[in-house]
Amino acid sequence: MLSIDIEQFMLELKDGAFKNVGPSNKQATIKMYDVEGVDVREYGDKRVKIAFEDEQGSEVEIALFPEQARAVASGLEMLESESDVMD
Repeated sequence: MLSIDIEQFMLELKDGAFKNVGPSNKQATIKMYDVEGVDVREYGDKRVKIAFEDEQGSEVEIALFPEQARAVASGLEMLESESDVMD
């Protein structure tokens, strides 16, 4: 399941094309549940891309710099050692 919440979002449809309407100060929150697939690969010269896919084929990709990817890996290791969630 993919949930997208975009605050103060408005589109204009004109001549078959979408156009952003209003200021460019929008914020979005995206949540994905029931992940079926995860892929990790190189992205560009320095980053790592993590891709998540759910059972409906929705996909979320996140590009991280190495220090950010290491922070995620470290957080998962800490969670695994301190919690029953990762069992």
